[in-house]
Amino acid sequence: MLFRVALAVAVLVIFVYGLVDVIRTEGRLTRGISKPAWIIVQVILPVLGAILWLLIGRPRGTAQPRPSYPHPTAPDDDPDFLRNLEARRRNQAEAERLKKLKDELDAKAKDGERKPRRGTDEHDADGLK
Repeated sequence: MLFRVALAVAVLVIFVYGLVDVIRTEGRLTRGISKPAWIIVQVILPVLGAILWLLIGRPRGTAQPRPSYPHPTAPDDDPDFLRNLEARRRNQAEAERLKKLKDELDAKAKDGERKPRRGTDEHDADGLK
C-alpha cells in the first residue's frame, strides 16, 4: 500500500516537473521535436515523456540562460527616462520664465493705465481735435 502511494507520488512529481520544464523552455531551444509536440508527448506518456524530454529534448548546458530584459531595471539606469526627465526640467523652467515675463508685462500694463499719457490726451496722431 505504501509502495503504491510512493510510486504514484513519484510518477506525479516526474510528470509535473517534466511538463513545467517543457513549458518554461523557449521553443527555439528544444531539441528533437517542436515544443508543442513535446507537451503532447508529456501529456500522452507522462513518465516516458518526461524521461524522453530530460534525455533528448531538453537544451544542453549547465544552466539555462536567464531571460534578458530589454529595459533597465531601475529608472535612474534608463537613458530614455533620464532624457525625458531633462526635457521636462527644461520645459518647466521655460514655462516659469514665460510666466514671469507675462507677470512683468501685466504689471507694466497696469502701471501704464494709471499714468496719463502726455501730449495725446484729446488729440489724435495728427494733433487735431
